[in-house]
Amino acid sequence: METNPTDVTARYFRGQDGLTLAYRELGQGRPLVLIHGFFSTGTVNWLRYGHAAHIAASGYRVVMPDLRGHGDSAKPHEPSAYPPDVLADDGFALIEHLGLTDYDLGGYSLGGRTTVRMLARGARPGRAIVAGAGWEGIVNGVARGSHFRRILTHLGEFERGSAEWMAEAFLKTVGGDPVALLHVLDTFVDTPREVLERIDTPTLVLMGTDDHDTGSGEEVAAVLPHGEYRVIPGNHMGAVTKPELGAAIADYLGDGALQ
Repeated sequence: METNPTDVTARYFRGQDGLTLAYRELGQGRPLVLIHGFFSTGTVNWLRYGHAAHIAASGYRVVMPDLRGHGDSAKPHEPSAYPPDVLADDGFALIEHLGLTDYDLGGYSLGGRTTVRMLARGARPGRAIVAGAGWEGIVNGVARGSHFRRILTHLGEFERGSAEWMAEAFLKTVGGDPVALLHVLDTFVDTPREVLERIDTPTLVLMGTDDHDTGSGEEVAAVLPHGEYRVIPGNHMGAVTKPELGAAIADYLGDGALQ
């Protein structure tokens, strides 16, 4: 698969609190909102490795927001801009801004967890994709944030080649704002098992075969009433670079023109 060009023009909308947030679109057809992971951006997660292009070729209008504190979205340093669950709030604001009523929704890592939060709070997409987000990341996501808090408060101190060093290197490549990202950690909200059991949206849970960062994806799929579990090659950071990620999402969604 050829890598898709990443020079897709940013568009903007406002969060429910008025903050200016960015998103990009690729393709035409049935809308699919895809949310990126922590430290990342819509461009890096979905455009750089060709996933959006692959999905768009199946008849989808792929909408890729930059989460607040990330990418081309606002990165305020005031803690008040990062209340609990505000990333889900922003997702709802984007859907309202675009006037979407019949759409699909998904994300990778933090984007997958944000998708779960939106489903838990009443989002009704036709189908959902929860990729790179396992049981611990969803049910105990607040605790998971401590790993990143340690990275962001000890930059430059990690052994070369360690998981922390790799995460810091990625942060540098995307030009992340450590202060804003620390505040993003304060927005994390757990989704308990009993809430997952009530989510009736057909959902693909997609994990790398060597991704053990956030717990079991199979366990998440088993609890969701209409969950389906699939694996793709790679670990947590590597799976997002593999063409199998976009291919698995496109395969699950099917032909957008027929939906």
